[in-house]
Amino acid sequence: MQNMIEITDFDAPELDVYARLTEAQLLNKDHPEDGLFIAESPKVISRALDGGYEPVSVLVEKKQVLEDAETIAVLGKCGNVPVYTAEFEVLTKLTGFKLTRGMLCAMKRRRLPGLQEICNGCDRIAVLENVMNPTNVGAIFRSAAALHMDAVILTGGCSNPLYRRASRVSMGTVFQIPWTFVNNSVIWPEEGMKILRELGFKTAAMALKEDSASIDDPELMKEDKLAVILGTEGDGLAPETIADCDYTVMIPMSHGVDSLNVAAASAVAFWQLGKR
Repeated sequence: MQNMIEITDFDAPELDVYARLTEAQLLNKDHPEDGLFIAESPKVISRALDGGYEPVSVLVEKKQVLEDAETIAVLGKCGNVPVYTAEFEVLTKLTGFKLTRGMLCAMKRRRLPGLQEICNGCDRIAVLENVMNPTNVGAIFRSAAALHMDAVILTGGCSNPLYRRASRVSMGTVFQIPWTFVNNSVIWPEEGMKILRELGFKTAAMALKEDSASIDDPELMKEDKLAVILGTEGDGLAPETIADCDYTVMIPMSHGVDSLNVAAASAVAFWQLGKR
């Protein structure tokens, strides 16, 4: 608690990282080694710290420091980083602050593992192809962590799991389950699929096609290593991705419903296909 700094002005430069830098500026693609992200709420911050992410500074509502046991416990795990405090009236000028449960933490990004590295020792992985909505990405991660996926692979068109909304919706599970992006040097789906096959994975495309297998297909369920591949909102998986997969899989539906939101579909798929 010895590094507490009170902020009284919303325009204070110490608040820039929380109030004025965009997600793209935080990501810092030109210098990824300097990239940051913002974790929201004591629970999410705690899971990030437990996952080995390094805090840079903390912003917390003043009364939280004095009254909230969970916040105090998280601050105790942050080391000697600057802890900026402010009254609620100052902090509510930050967009969405009421959703943060009174606490934000700026943290350093980490080097992402390669595709082969992250798949080592995995039996069930999820692959997200161009899932662009950070809320969907966060929800998929939460389902993946809860329903027996060992890792998540994302193509370059996906929202970053460390975006504030994605990590918040995931309830911090983006810090618990291993993940990476398909490396820029790997062409998806051609080269990416080849690598997955070389690693021993069968691939299952979640898609609405007449010749699709049911999600409880016995042959599908017997596969030792399986990659469950989910596509972008609206259009779903690219035709070439579906063509490259070992299985095309459909969730049976009733009442004339033709599809599920990708996050909802992921929960059903992971529940069924994550079984060993």
